[in-house]
Amino acid sequence: MATPETPVTTPALSAGLLIAILLVAANLRVTLTGVGTLLPAIEHDTGLTASEGGVLSTLPLFVFAVTSPFVGRTSHRVGTTRLLVAALAVLAAGTVIRSLPSLACLFVGTVILSVAIAVGNVLLPTVIRTHVPGSRVHTVSALYVTAMGMVAALSSGISVPLAEVLPGTWHSALAWGVVVAVAALAVWLPRLRGSRPDGGVRSRGTHARTPWRSWLAWQVSFFMGLQSLAFYTAVAWLPSILSQQGMSTTAAGWMLFYYQLVALVTSMSLPLITRGRHDQRFAAAAGSAIVAAGFALLLLFPALALAACTLLGLGAGVCLVLALSFQSQRATGPSETTALAGMAQSIGYLVAAAGPLLLGVLHDTTGSWTGALLLLTALSLVMAAAGYGAGRDRHVRTRPDRETDI
Repeated sequence: MATPETPVTTPALSAGLLIAILLVAANLRVTLTGVGTLLPAIEHDTGLTASEGGVLSTLPLFVFAVTSPFVGRTSHRVGTTRLLVAALAVLAAGTVIRSLPSLACLFVGTVILSVAIAVGNVLLPTVIRTHVPGSRVHTVSALYVTAMGMVAALSSGISVPLAEVLPGTWHSALAWGVVVAVAALAVWLPRLRGSRPDGGVRSRGTHARTPWRSWLAWQVSFFMGLQSLAFYTAVAWLPSILSQQGMSTTAAGWMLFYYQLVALVTSMSLPLITRGRHDQRFAAAAGSAIVAAGFALLLLFPALALAACTLLGLGAGVCLVLALSFQSQRATGPSETTALAGMAQSIGYLVAAAGPLLLGVLHDTTGSWTGALLLLTALSLVMAAAGYGAGRDRHVRTRPDRETDI
């Protein structure tokens, strides 16, 4: 028979801890988003084909999916803080390796830094669940989504200019993210003092099992996966869709920027709208429905692309904050949060990785984006159903012999 979990006292949120959390968040996309803008130069210099370049862009998502389930057990053995510090060090090393003048290093470095980012993706909800008061979890999640998005957008914008002015061209531009990793590492290293393995969090020192048999956990995972699919598909294909509909490539690029800007503003505003609400079924369902409306509008009325991108950004901002918040809010403790986040990140990024590839194949087969936009609209409605379930004010409780929803 399982022993009840030992209560965890959550201290007040300090400015230092908030800065530490936001610096980790800043590292979760910064080394990835600049690759897309540098890809033409990379392909030209290395001889990579367009398909091989696509593999380079999609590889991190597959690494996230494979790595995420193992983070919880590793964290239980070595401790969340220790593992996070190690991940930041590996991220810095991987970023440097990727920038070396070697095609092998380009791919090997990408795998290494992706493993490190996967660890950060899983552990950050655990850090928030452990150290942030419950009433502020949603707000801190929104702040870290905002920090992640702002630095990612900055990386997209400055990578090409950096490649033009730095002596190493795109190699140096790929390496600039190491500055962000080192800054985070400098803040987290002092926190190693007094850190310990996470086994003491649970009364029997047991690692919380991944809740594969919990329907609520699957709803959280599917919601995470489908919102990731919608986002990464928009980032990958939105300019191409708009260009085929008659928009210039420059205007299509700015429309993608506008989409991400709206998502950022929405993610910052969401905590003000949902403050104090533990039941978030309708917020998750509404955000998903808005995404579905955006894709449908893009399909039916191409001339209203600005309105469509506004809807897509509004829905994306809502869904991303909620998808990350659920990984903390639907768990009963820090160890359970790590287990749930590992499952949600694994399923989520596997779905996200398959999405852009599947829709690209669908477009190549049909010669049109109609089928892809229809599929995205339908999947967004499925996301609404998953979000409605994941948004219930319930918890996934893991047991040594079973998982139940309470």
